[in-house]
Amino acid sequence: MKFHIIAFMLFCAGNLAAQNNIESILRSIEKNNKELQASEQLTLSKKLEAAENTLPDPNVSYERKWGKPASIGKTGELSVSQSFDFPSVYVHKNQLYDLKSDLYDQQKQIIRQQVLLNAKTICLDLVSLFQQQKLLNLRLQNVQKLSSLYQKRLSNGDANILETNKIELELYNIKTQMRLIETERNNKLKELQTLNGNLPIGEELTDYSPVDFPVNFEIYSQEAIAADPELRSLENELKVARKNISLSKSLWFPKFEIGYIREMEPTDKYNGRSFGISIPLFENRNKIKQAKALSGYTQMQIENTRLQSLSTLRQLYDQATNLKISMQEYNKLLQSQKTLSLLNKALENGQLSMIEYFIEANQVYESMQNYLQLENQYQQIVSQMYRFKL
Repeated sequence: MKFHIIAFMLFCAGNLAAQNNIESILRSIEKNNKELQASEQLTLSKKLEAAENTLPDPNVSYERKWGKPASIGKTGELSVSQSFDFPSVYVHKNQLYDLKSDLYDQQKQIIRQQVLLNAKTICLDLVSLFQQQKLLNLRLQNVQKLSSLYQKRLSNGDANILETNKIELELYNIKTQMRLIETERNNKLKELQTLNGNLPIGEELTDYSPVDFPVNFEIYSQEAIAADPELRSLENELKVARKNISLSKSLWFPKFEIGYIREMEPTDKYNGRSFGISIPLFENRNKIKQAKALSGYTQMQIENTRLQSLSTLRQLYDQATNLKISMQEYNKLLQSQKTLSLLNKALENGQLSMIEYFIEANQVYESMQNYLQLENQYQQIVSQMYRFKL
């Protein structure tokens, strides 16, 4: 039986030249995901709402009057007027629209990042499940050969029923684990299909993408913080809040109204123009204070979020570093251990009992399984570290 630990480790590491399909799956989900499509429409709606920087509707009125006594006659007055703000208000509103557009785009990016990170997490789990299936298939082949061997020995009187039953129990356990993993894999595929707008995922996920672990945390954290959509969204909120201060100040300038009046007398007709001014004594009270308070609140939010983000990045970096060390240790250990073929030969030659064999073999399989779990955890954490690149 040619089952070699080194061959298994090469399988787990994956072929770096092999085609990796995770990226293509993420691009498909980015295109077909219903939540992202809804977010796109919501962003468009918010931008259209923020674009309301137009003049108020003109006002048209007509008055008809009757005099007493009736000999006085009738008269009427037609009035058309248009009000408008001070010109600086429209300038600030245009600038505010541009800032709000950037803010809404960043808020959309936050949702996009969350969806794609969730999808990548599922993809990495599918890779891990595939590798666990591969390991169980190798175990199954090994135990099936042992079962065939001991069935012959039992018929020849060289083995007892207890040893044969032990092998059959191992076969049952392996098949049960394979069914559980297959069920979990199907559930993960359904989750991925839902994220893909309920369209099937035709890609087979067998290997992890190669990852470049950052050597210098300071350089990495600066890049991650600069690209963090949540922080960038808060920074845009701060810009919007500060622009609202400028807008609130400009609203203290008076509003104007111009119009045309046509007054009709019983015998004569009069035309004229009207001009009005509105002095903001009450309407804008406390708006500047409110805008300044919101600006201060957003500034504190930015500082708090930056500190929390740095702390999270530090924790992820340390976890990934420790996992990487553990993986290297397991890799070295597994390559230095005996292959299962040697254990099989020792069992065939009577140098090991069945109990001793399964103890030794299970230790090897457990080490392999631990390596698979460590690798999956490492890939998951690194994907969180680089979520800003999704």
